[in-house]
Amino acid sequence: MWVAAADPLPDPARGLAIKPLFAKGPSLGVRLLVLAVLSVALMVVDARFDTLKPLRSHLGQVLTPFYWLAEQPVRLWRGVSQQFSSRDELIAENEKLKAEALLLQRRLQKLATLTEQNVRLRELLNSAALVDDKVLVSELIGVDPNPFTHRILIDKGEKDGVFLGQPVLDALGLMGQVVEVMPYTARVLLLTDSTHSIPVQVNRNGLRAIAIGTGNPESLELRHVADTADIKEGDLLVSSGLGQRFPAGYPVATVREVIHDPAQPFAVVRVQPTARLNRSRHLLLVFSDPRSPEQRAAEAALAQEAADRQAAGAPAPESVPPAPVPDAAESPAPAAAPAGPSTQGVR
Repeated sequence: MWVAAADPLPDPARGLAIKPLFAKGPSLGVRLLVLAVLSVALMVVDARFDTLKPLRSHLGQVLTPFYWLAEQPVRLWRGVSQQFSSRDELIAENEKLKAEALLLQRRLQKLATLTEQNVRLRELLNSAALVDDKVLVSELIGVDPNPFTHRILIDKGEKDGVFLGQPVLDALGLMGQVVEVMPYTARVLLLTDSTHSIPVQVNRNGLRAIAIGTGNPESLELRHVADTADIKEGDLLVSSGLGQRFPAGYPVATVREVIHDPAQPFAVVRVQPTARLNRSRHLLLVFSDPRSPEQRAAEAALAQEAADRQAAGAPAPESVPPAPVPDAAESPAPAAAPAGPSTQGVR
């Protein structure tokens, strides 16, 4: 019994029979170089031109479901932790909330009284009626990972009426403004970003200044404040409304430190934002009244005149206008005399 051995192929034929499974492409170094050049080119185009803004808007719309999915574990964990909270903790929290609600109701009663007094004073001054700004509640869904840029992503966008430059605040004060609007989301630039500034005034005496972001989420700085300016620690800074971007009267920061250097013409003033920039989750988008002060005053005067006529009754509008006509015709000089001094007083 014998077995015939297979005749082995010669070396040249064996070399021709073995073929590589994968074709050899460019080396890793070449690929890395190409990708690096492409990334730098995209960054330069994005920083210098507006060509990629539509693409970024569409990408933001595509990534919205991923933000929602990334948020689900946090919400699930929050729901589970709430379900397993102990009964004693819930009772204690309930008592604490009742006490806080009682205190807030007391403050609300005082605020309602002050608001009514303010409305009556404005009506006496023939000024615009006090109307609260319209707000929209939104939620934070993302934070910019760049440590040198203080930006956040919220879940309201162009479909909800959000617009560029819209002020954003939390329960304690102003947080920033909208700098990019997408269909269902928007990006907000915080006050502490190094490229952001806001005109403010000291609530105690009305001293005006400019608050500049420092890149620190817990600090702002007032620039070019005279060394002799009346500002001290603990002063509350509110928005002055001079920049025509933020509405006036909203809390911005509290003075934390004032450094006077005799060798320098300006004092170093460091302030702390009142808003919880790195902790707040629910935010408010403010829709301010687009009318100018003159328009609001004119409309308030017309509304007051209509209310007076309505209170006087139907015959009043017909009997009031003819009365001044004979007086003006009989004595034109006395009517014109007071006009000169009043006009000079305005000047």
